[in-house]
Amino acid sequence: MEKNAKTYWTLFSSTFYLSAFTLGGGYVIVPLMQKKFVEDLGWIDEDEMLNLVALGQSCPGPIAVNTSILVGYRVAGLPGALVTVLGTALPPLITISIIALFYQQFRDNKVVAAVLKGMQAGVAAVILDVVIGMAGRVVKRKEVIPILVMLGAFAATYFLKVNVMYIILVCGFLGFLLSRRKEQEGAQKGGDGQ
Repeated sequence: MEKNAKTYWTLFSSTFYLSAFTLGGGYVIVPLMQKKFVEDLGWIDEDEMLNLVALGQSCPGPIAVNTSILVGYRVAGLPGALVTVLGTALPPLITISIIALFYQQFRDNKVVAAVLKGMQAGVAAVILDVVIGMAGRVVKRKEVIPILVMLGAFAATYFLKVNVMYIILVCGFLGFLLSRRKEQEGAQKGGDGQ
């Protein structure tokens, strides 16, 4: 039980810290989650983290909360998911509660407005880093279909202005088909080897 308590505490404190000290939403928190849970703790491998992020992004709701739930579930089951969602949701809840108390002062403060404006550039850089990092991992696999899907999704969003919901549904369906195909190929190889 001591190991479990330590695991739960690490899940909670990690997600609480990441959520409390990052501004800019899920696309900023997700690479930091990857660094923490993949590189620092080694609880999840890089490919699995990429899959969890993709799944978290395709679910309704904030990507940071969705991804933290998936990471917590992967590491420690349902209790882990509950701990990570609590760790991720508490900092914004506390911050918003404090801001609500002093809303008039924050709304009219030019310094606060200038700081938030300046942070937008930093957030844009972090999001760009996430996009490049995730795209790089897809390209490193050297699988043609995922690369084509990634490029097609970008083109459909950016050039054709297709609703993101349709892109998510199509990509999810393609992912399902690819996964089934890999399972069938694996079953055939397993059957051939006997």
